Amino acid sequence: MVCGIRFFMKRGREMAKKRRKPENKYWTMLKEYIYILAGSAIVAITFNVFLLPNNIASGGVSGISTILHGVFGWKPAYVQWGLNIPLFIAGLIFLGYQFGIKTLVGTVFLPFVVFLTEDWQPWTHDALLAALFGGIGVGAGLGIVFLGRASTGGTDLAAQIIHKFTGISLGKCVLGIDGLVVLSAAAVFDIEKGLYAIIGLFVTSKTIDLVQVGLNRSKNVLIISDKHEDIRKEILFQIDRGVTRLHAYGGFTDHEKPILMCVVDQSEFIKLRNLVKTIDGKAFVVVMDAAEVLGEGFNMP
Repeated sequence: MVCGIRFFMKRGREMAKKRRKPENKYWTMLKEYIYILAGSAIVAITFNVFLLPNNIASGGVSGISTILHGVFGWKPAYVQWGLNIPLFIAGLIFLGYQFGIKTLVGTVFLPFVVFLTEDWQPWTHDALLAALFGGIGVGAGLGIVFLGRASTGGTDLAAQIIHKFTGISLGKCVLGIDGLVVLSAAAVFDIEKGLYAIIGLFVTSKTIDLVQVGLNRSKNVLIISDKHEDIRKEILFQIDRGVTRLHAYGGFTDHEKPILMCVVDQSEFIKLRNLVKTIDGKAFVVVMDAAEVLGEGFNMP
């Protein structure tokens, strides 16, 4: 019976592989450009309806344009074009041509949508709501642009140039530039606006992660048990998940003690936990979040 189960499982996987055809490269390219345009539009609209009317300059070129709009009344779209395009050219000169046409599209299209929607009415005048939903909107838009394997240029390019010539880590460069923008906002407007800008930055970073990784988090489970062979078989045939046996040695006994590693969806984790508990109530189990899992049975790259 076990042989029959194995046969049908193997047959099913082979049929799934045959059905999985490689995606047309032109369709892939079209999707990437749709991501770039849609994501840039979301960022631009969010900027005009949440961030700009409430003077929340949460970093980047958009934050600089918010400050200059507040001080001199300059149109943000023109400021963003005036900063983004020279930064893109500098990136090509100092960093090479890896940015490509897709990043140029995002660099130009985002200010264009800012220009088109500059007369839209603010959706809220509450600064906290604006910081929260502005951060969500910008993070969602940028996350979608990143799914298109591009960026919207701006201060990210400046950070990469500084990193190349100074050796300062890229994260510190980005943090330093965004920090200067937030401090400038606090000086130009008031301290509260600077604090709201920090909230917006934080929410943006978390939303980008959420868009890129998704809500369906998987679990990476490590199992140490004297009955590891029984557990391995049950995982394979009851849960239909692969298992990796890791060779390890006990720190106290110095005896070899195999560790089973298995990645499961959240919906399968309870079943796995109960299965292990049934076989060996004394098993040592470590559970970790797996932010992204690629491969058969999960998201395919």
